[in-house]
Amino acid sequence: VIPALRAIRVSEALGEKGTLLALAATAYHAHVAAGSNKPELIVGHGVLGRMIARLTVLAGGKPVVWETNPDRRTGAMGYQLIDPKDDTRSNYRCICDVSGDPSILDSLIARGAANCDIVLAGFYDQPMSFSFAPAFLREARIRIAAQWKPAELVAVRDLAESGQLSLDGLITHRSNPHNAEAAYRTAFDDPTCLKMILDWRDAR
Repeated sequence: VIPALRAIRVSEALGEKGTLLALAATAYHAHVAAGSNKPELIVGHGVLGRMIARLTVLAGGKPVVWETNPDRRTGAMGYQLIDPKDDTRSNYRCICDVSGDPSILDSLIARGAANCDIVLAGFYDQPMSFSFAPAFLREARIRIAAQWKPAELVAVRDLAESGQLSLDGLITHRSNPHNAEAAYRTAFDDPTCLKMILDWRDAR
């Protein structure tokens, strides 16, 4: 239950994919937070990473996406998807991290160009730190992507309804409230599960 001012009208044609719009707005916000240097490297190929990559391609970019889990190294749409150990590049101008790994900053800084932007768009449950000297030599800028704004939700709604932003392939599992416990275990423990839908229409 939310205030009416926080709700927007969504085309029925989107169907269950309409449930992804708030997450798409989070991706849009992270993409905008990158500034004029759009993400050239995106770390993590979950739903958020995929949406940021799709938005970057839509904006004319050709990002590289890192994913360590082979089960998630599928589904690329117009971008390069690789294991980070196979990447030797160290001149990325903008890196967007959605891995949630609190120990990753030194690795990202080492891959950045001079005056690189590093956008942190994941959730980090531990304090983050980094070695100062490499960041100093690159004059790296670290930015935090926070919550999306209402205008960004409208923007992704319009992109999705027009077909410019694809939300296909992101909802991978479906269940019902009677099996909610098993569904939550799948959602959190199965790496092949990107997004789980609980369908309440037959919850009587």
